[in-house]
Amino acid sequence: MQKKILLTGCLGQIGTELTMHMRKTYGNDNVIASDLVAKDVPEVMESGPFELLDVTDGQHLAELAQKHKVNTIIHLAAILSGVGELKPQLAYNVNMNGLHNVLEVAREHDLQVFTPSSIAVFGADTPKDNTPQDTLQRPSTMYGVTKVSGELLCDYYHTRYGVDTRGVRFPGLISYAALPGGGTTDYAVHIFYDAIKHGRYESFIAAGTYMDMMYMPDALKAVTMILEADPAKLKHRNAFNIASMSFEPEELAAEIKKHIPEFELAYNIDPVRQEIAESWPNKMDDSCARAEWNWQPDYGLSEMVTDMLKQLQAKGIVRE
Repeated sequence: MQKKILLTGCLGQIGTELTMHMRKTYGNDNVIASDLVAKDVPEVMESGPFELLDVTDGQHLAELAQKHKVNTIIHLAAILSGVGELKPQLAYNVNMNGLHNVLEVAREHDLQVFTPSSIAVFGADTPKDNTPQDTLQRPSTMYGVTKVSGELLCDYYHTRYGVDTRGVRFPGLISYAALPGGGTTDYAVHIFYDAIKHGRYESFIAAGTYMDMMYMPDALKAVTMILEADPAKLKHRNAFNIASMSFEPEELAAEIKKHIPEFELAYNIDPVRQEIAESWPNKMDDSCARAEWNWQPDYGLSEMVTDMLKQLQAKGIVRE
């Protein structure tokens, strides 16, 4: 069956690129992009259908799904970790009630659902290195709490109602197309802009703080792979660890210095995001994703840095 996709949160860091990736894969008219407000993002707004949607409005969500006769919802709309600690009530409302509305529409209309989870589901007591697929999850942030709850809710809707729910635990995502929106791993994107424009960067994450990261092309590939995976082989479904690289700020800076020798890294630690980062894994074990749907990343640290700098310079980012 040809996929007809409603994609929520289409103008965020992931959504901008995933919308275009899905339109290229499944056809422009078969991917209905939606977000809370319209923004000046011509590639998304002009390449296919766009709808205004507040995911906490379940009735409107259902109306759009029926209007466009969708059979799949890719649900990205969420409040991320940094913003979520500043506005925890908003994070709970958007992340939990929004997902519940999506799952209810999927239950009522027999739709497939993809929604991402995150490394934020883990907590300080989770094993840090080679974090297992199935392990202790006691997050200390509202974002993490909503993501653990979301994993369980998606599992429940699959086992209780047969909804075809699928998902991955995204690490920090690095992209040249859109700036991130308030997450703990954002430094790994901002560092490239400042390296090119100023030759220096002040990291809000401390030296020696390892976190899983992924280049956006691999994240887009993972979504397509899990959507198309044979359901009979999916034992975990809603929360696959996926990984490609793990580094701390000095390692990323050292790789950038290979291309911009004068680059300097300094530190101005944000205690809120640093505390969040320290509660997350150093590196996840993604062997279940590799076994159940043949996950394999294309980019490591060196390849990512080379392409990221090339793409930003092609966009016109230059020394100021």
